[in-house]
Amino acid sequence: MALLCETPHPSRRAVLIGGGTLFAWAYLPRFARAADGRDPRLVVIVLRGALDGLSTVGPVGDPDYTGLHGDIALALNGPHPALPLDGFFAVNPAMPNFARLFQARQAAVVHAAATGYRDRSHFDGQDVLESGYPGPGHIATGWLNRALSALPSGDRVGLKGGLAVGPSTPLVMRGAAPVLGWAPQTLPDPSDDLADRVLDLYNHRDPVLASALQHGLEAGRMAAGDGMAGMGRKGGLDNAAGMRQAAEGAARLIAADDGPRVAALAFDGWDTHVNEGGATGRLAMLLGGLDGAFAALETGLGARWKDTAVVAITEFGRTARINGTIGTDHGTGTVVLLAGGAIKGGRVIADWPGLKEAQLYQGRDLAPTSDVRGVLKGLLADQFGLSATVLGDKVFPDSGSVKPMQGLIA
Repeated sequence: MALLCETPHPSRRAVLIGGGTLFAWAYLPRFARAADGRDPRLVVIVLRGALDGLSTVGPVGDPDYTGLHGDIALALNGPHPALPLDGFFAVNPAMPNFARLFQARQAAVVHAAATGYRDRSHFDGQDVLESGYPGPGHIATGWLNRALSALPSGDRVGLKGGLAVGPSTPLVMRGAAPVLGWAPQTLPDPSDDLADRVLDLYNHRDPVLASALQHGLEAGRMAAGDGMAGMGRKGGLDNAAGMRQAAEGAARLIAADDGPRVAALAFDGWDTHVNEGGATGRLAMLLGGLDGAFAALETGLGARWKDTAVVAITEFGRTARINGTIGTDHGTGTVVLLAGGAIKGGRVIADWPGLKEAQLYQGRDLAPTSDVRGVLKGLLADQFGLSATVLGDKVFPDSGSVKPMQGLIA
């Protein structure tokens, strides 16, 4: 097992453990409770590859939907009926947990949403989504880390650390704020005593570094829980089991009294050009994994769930029309999925643009009518009290015209 130094923040207290998979700060701060007694948490799930929002939450009440989306359009009848959310929208049948949370007013959907990016490059789209800048090319820091850096140190939340789950720290969580990074698919076997022997060495030579290493080992073993360390031998974070197990491990860490209150998870594999499937098939398998992740967070957070907001975002949507290979190509408008006991749920929030030819963006995509940054700003404002000025200048630079979406938190 390699032991390397990582420097996401100018401090040698960051230690990377396990061949580039785990680093921890020499302390995990104890967070001050909010004045109202809440202990808020935020989990951001990045879906890389561009999620088909029209096959995730289908506008089954739109008369033009089925003709455009063809064989992968959702329907309320047939062998695999979609799960109704209201009189107009229905969620993919692979997401019964999300539908249950929606009916319990603990989940919501923002439809026809997009960032300010209007081209169709995965690389640039993900850069914009995770960096929080209005355009590509800003790959040094992410908006979630900058939000952590902007939080007060004591009077309301005192939040100064986060959790990043993925093969490497997702861009959204990179920056100056301390981060506990963890890649479960390559987590060292907890029975391996090599790390303990390295720890003993540093206890004699560098107590500060040893303290950081100790916290990293404890966090990794806490996250490992029931067999988590073996996830890499079962698959990564682009399949149903990997998503669910990553969420289980993350929940164990952020549920702890002295654990991070903000987490970012990155799930790959959402680029569905070929044989996408609708109610069944490849997309349904992925959505089932995401649905399992929502359920794992709810279960793992326990009593903390009531103060938690979870948001799933993607770089852009997909074309309204299916292509010749029964898939969809890179598009624009899509969905933002919200869940958690803190969410004011039971709503599909949409200024619906329609799916007639003249209503499509560039004649091919669901036209965006909501800005993803507005959704994220609303969550950060209501959960952690960040001001519109801080959000518009520091967290999402040059976005003052994008107002925080109101009323997302109950």
